[in-house]
Amino acid sequence: MNRHHFALETLWVGNLGSGTSDYKAYSRAHVIRADGKHEIQGSSDKAFHGDVSRWNPEELLIAALSQCHMLSFLHVAQAAGVIVEHYEDQASGVLETRPDGSGQVTEVTLRPHIEISAGDPAVVPDLHHRASQLCFIANSVNFPVRHDPLTRVATSN
Repeated sequence: MNRHHFALETLWVGNLGSGTSDYKAYSRAHVIRADGKHEIQGSSDKAFHGDVSRWNPEELLIAALSQCHMLSFLHVAQAAGVIVEHYEDQASGVLETRPDGSGQVTEVTLRPHIEISAGDPAVVPDLHHRASQLCFIANSVNFPVRHDPLTRVATSN
């Protein structure tokens, strides 16, 4: 088994002058940094007094699942001789909270819409299934990651 290590820094930048003296006295703003990469501007969701212009952890989790599935799909499609010309995903997720303030993401649905120009469109559903099996992030979560794919075959002009 190969091991791959990843490192990043999360820095809270939301001290508005009095730290966390009150629930509404501080911003949830933070930045995520990794060497050689652009910063990610983060916050919490608006429901938790966050800044909607910044990415929240739940969105980043959904994005990681969507991104991982896409990269796995492109890999298995290429290996199967399916030429993907366009890929987009309208992903969504559900967060359920409890009265004690805890909660969890309970499901994510990926809606990949792809366009292919070569290869057998009939194998595409199996390729999505295989991509799901290979996705590192999907293999790391304890909730269902559902798929609702749509495939379009490119037409010649």
